[in-house]
Amino acid sequence: MASSIERIGEFMVRIGLLTQQQKDHVLEEQRKNPDKLFGQIAVELGYIDDGAIDTYLESRRLN
Repeated sequence: MASSIERIGEFMVRIGLLTQQQKDHVLEEQRKNPDKLFGQIAVELGYIDDGAIDTYLESRRLN
């Protein structure tokens, strides 16, 4: 059975915190550094802050 949990990048694009291009850039960097989390890379690139990650985690908790 497929999971219905929205991935962090998709969530960030849907709520307008990341553009599709930014999401793609983070995923490209993640392929180069598979030990890093999507959110960690997005913060390092300056696309989002820790508050955005908290928002995502809270949305998962509520679902």
